[in-house]
Amino acid sequence: MDRDPRISWVRPLTSASDWSLERLSHGRSTTVSVVLPALNEQATVGRIASEVRRNLMERTNPLVDELIVLDSGSTDATADVARAAGARVLRSDEILGRIPAVVGKGEAMWRAVAASRGDVVVFVDADLESFTARHIVGLLGPLLTDESVDFVKAAYHRPVQAVGPATVGGGRVTELVARPLLNLYWPALADIVQPLAGEYAVRRSVLEILPFPCGYGVDFGLLVDTADRCGTLAIAQVDLGTRLHRHQDDLRLGRMATEIIKVAMARLRKEDHVAPDRLTGTSLTQFRRSADGFAAEIHEVAGLERPALRDVPEYVAGRAATLAR
Repeated sequence: MDRDPRISWVRPLTSASDWSLERLSHGRSTTVSVVLPALNEQATVGRIASEVRRNLMERTNPLVDELIVLDSGSTDATADVARAAGARVLRSDEILGRIPAVVGKGEAMWRAVAASRGDVVVFVDADLESFTARHIVGLLGPLLTDESVDFVKAAYHRPVQAVGPATVGGGRVTELVARPLLNLYWPALADIVQPLAGEYAVRRSVLEILPFPCGYGVDFGLLVDTADRCGTLAIAQVDLGTRLHRHQDDLRLGRMATEIIKVAMARLRKEDHVAPDRLTGTSLTQFRRSADGFAAEIHEVAGLERPALRDVPEYVAGRAATLAR
């Protein structure tokens, strides 16, 4: 019997402490790649990479087989720090070279998946200040113990922090944009605690069939598209505790929010909820106060989406060669 799509139905939330590193790594046959998309994250990327190497890879029964930092054109020492910590560092223009690279988080993730080898890919934001190896263990737990789970999303508490003279609450774009969109248009996903979490684990077989929005809408797009292709019961959530990371200013968050809305509207348009001629905007105008008054800043909104990797000939050929080894 078909489930009423208006009813929220996702798996019960579990905790990272429910999963044992020893249990998951012993006799493991599923290969795992960890991917960190990074742009100017020299302050945090090294500690994350070192934690993964030391506690999850350099042990008798490793849990992780591959660690990739995809550097999206950093102007600081991100690449050098990551490499020194033991990560395989790649640039966007080194992967699928026939397709010119663009700037964006989703672009980096799409190319990193193409370059990685694992049966499961774990994404971790490179600006995390509270990362521990337990995060990876928790995200992998449902995938490695239940074949019906395809996608595991992190849940966590995002406390208010002091940023200069002000206090800033975490998850502003989530609460003001992503959560309202899910409740209004994808109510079956209303119980997802952190829909924009950058920490999640996905089976390659799913990543290969999904398009990747090139900008910050990628986390929202992959979540919604997985539910559409695989059903909400293929999605699990794991509580990772408290998340601390670098905060963005309101103008930057506004641009991120616009990209997420554009990704959402593109999917609603496909479902005939929104008339195509209403989706005409391609830029966002914002204002900064100066001594001379308000100055307008116009930013292009990322709208490009990369195709499913299974439709990219270079990826298909490369994957076949990898499996043949």
